[in-house]
Amino acid sequence: MIHPSYSELIKVVNQGTEEDETPVVSSRYSIVLATSKRARQLIAGAEPKVENAQGKKPLSIAIDELYQGKVKIMPEENKSEEE
Repeated sequence: MIHPSYSELIKVVNQGTEEDETPVVSSRYSIVLATSKRARQLIAGAEPKVENAQGKKPLSIAIDELYQGKVKIMPEENKSEEE
């Protein structure tokens, strides 16, 4: 079993949003995109924001960073018609 689970990650990422606000993350797909983007940043040379990252794979580090609140997922802005 993967720890933390998708549902745990979604709860952690959405902490702090009001009940009437749209959650930052509402699906597994969003979590997968966020963790893969952060893993690519780590592969490209970004410094891990969690302790004990030595020897771990970039995706595991990215999941730990999200779960511990070291990395935040920003909601996408509404795109204009020009884009």
